[in-house]
Amino acid sequence: MARKKKNAIIPDPAKADQMAMYESTFRNIKEGTIVKGTIAEIRPQEVLVNIGYKAEGLVPAEEFKNLDTLAPGDEIEVFLERLENQDGMPVLSAERARKLKKWEEIASSCEEGATVVGTVTGKVKGGLVIDLGVEAFLPGSQIDVVPVRDLDGYVGQAIECKVIKINRDRQNIVISRRELLEERRKEQKRKLLAEIQPGQIRHGVVKNITDFGAFVDLNGMDGLLHITDMSWGRVSHPGEVVHVGQELDVYVLDVNLEKERISLGLKQTQPNPWDEIEIRYPRGTRVHGKVVNLVPYGAFIQLEDGVEGLVHVSELSWTKRIARASDMLKIGDEVDAVVLNVSKEDQKVSLGIRQTGENPWDTVMDKYPLGSRVKGRVRNFTSYGAFVELEEGVDGMIHVSDMDWSHKVNHPSEVLKKGEEVEAIVLEVSPENQRISLGLKQAKEDPWSGVASRYHIGQLLKGRVNKLASFGAFIQVEDGIDGLVHISQISDERIGKVSDVLHIGDEVEARVVRIDPVERRIGLSIKAAKMAEDDFQVDETMLEGLRPGEDLVDLAGAFDAALGDKGEIWSPGGGGEEKGE
Repeated sequence: MARKKKNAIIPDPAKADQMAMYESTFRNIKEGTIVKGTIAEIRPQEVLVNIGYKAEGLVPAEEFKNLDTLAPGDEIEVFLERLENQDGMPVLSAERARKLKKWEEIASSCEEGATVVGTVTGKVKGGLVIDLGVEAFLPGSQIDVVPVRDLDGYVGQAIECKVIKINRDRQNIVISRRELLEERRKEQKRKLLAEIQPGQIRHGVVKNITDFGAFVDLNGMDGLLHITDMSWGRVSHPGEVVHVGQELDVYVLDVNLEKERISLGLKQTQPNPWDEIEIRYPRGTRVHGKVVNLVPYGAFIQLEDGVEGLVHVSELSWTKRIARASDMLKIGDEVDAVVLNVSKEDQKVSLGIRQTGENPWDTVMDKYPLGSRVKGRVRNFTSYGAFVELEEGVDGMIHVSDMDWSHKVNHPSEVLKKGEEVEAIVLEVSPENQRISLGLKQAKEDPWSGVASRYHIGQLLKGRVNKLASFGAFIQVEDGIDGLVHISQISDERIGKVSDVLHIGDEVEARVVRIDPVERRIGLSIKAAKMAEDDFQVDETMLEGLRPGEDLVDLAGAFDAALGDKGEIWSPGGGGEEKGE
């Protein structure tokens, strides 16, 4: 018989059986899975759950919605996080069991591409968290078809999305609202393009505003509402008429199926103010309006929404000389005007502001009768005359031919100065042409009137040399009257140049050999002055160069004729010799 070893431990068969059963229980469960358990005890802060023979774990009380609904012996499902903690007890979670079970239910019933509805519970970096029963992630780029800047507005909302990715290992679901919206919008767009026609009235929402117009969502695609089709009136920026999010009815102007473009109009949904413009604003009507725009050539006056009239700068005042409309008006001014012309086809209304006051030209016939003597100030020169201001807004013109009785005036500056006050005679009045002709010389006595009674053939005169020409010399016999001594009548000797014998300012004595008051001509002879009166007799040699009709002896034009002949001419104060032009 074998001897027993001293102090040897003999195994208890009952305990061995219990250990075998305990180990068998844990071989049937795994960490990270859901297991069934029985509530062994309910405590204030925790619940003791038995998940197998002698395997009990603690579950925090806050993982249960209401402890009062629980009782010892109830069977529940828990998530086995670890088989043993430092105390040798399993680590359990009822919360994770519920979430994992829900996740499996969602994952099995919701495949990629499926449509789901969830509530936005919060925002995270890059997007939103959606509660589908389990948490799903909605990236910011997938929220809408347009970029979304404010995510806070979505929190708490229930939204419909499309599942685009499921990761079972990480228990992660990514969803997209944008894909769902785009799919539905494509279908709406297809339906819209099949139905929409020019001339229809469509309801839409302003989606975006640019400098040139606004894009309106027609529930399927956007149409362009151009700034020129927003209002019959003046629009500086689309934002003055519409705003983002505004609902409005628009008129379909054009549909381009190839380019998928729709042109819209807003003003076309309202009556065209130009349709009866000629009835509302007949010619001659006095109107009231506001200055809405100024351009160099005039001012635009708003008569009503969509109707503007132009006041040309020439129609601003009867009397003031206005270079630019802005010299008289400013934007925002309210003014009265008179309708001058209306064109429905061109959508133009011509207005006049000066017509609201009295036209000074209506009374010029009474104020300035023919032959009356008037006074005025020289305002401006032209090559053919001078303008004299008789009153504000009324000018008379003195032609160069009416400036001097005796001399031809080439430019008014030879006789007048700007700003000089002058006296003149009214020669012609034309109110319809707004023209008054004046005569400066007519305001003075004509020195040639009565010249035949003051001078006679053979009379001996003394005078001063006034001008020299190649054909002779002009002798001033009295103020305003010159006589011409032809070169052949200066000396008995042959003369090559007049300037060899005579000089400006020389005092000479000569006889009158010809008088023509009609043509304002007096012919003189220095040679004949040396003859005795009894021996004097006019012969053909004395009249050489003084024939009737000869320009050279027309004292009003002889000087200019001399210039035309390019003769050498000296004049008092001329400062020397100059060639005639």
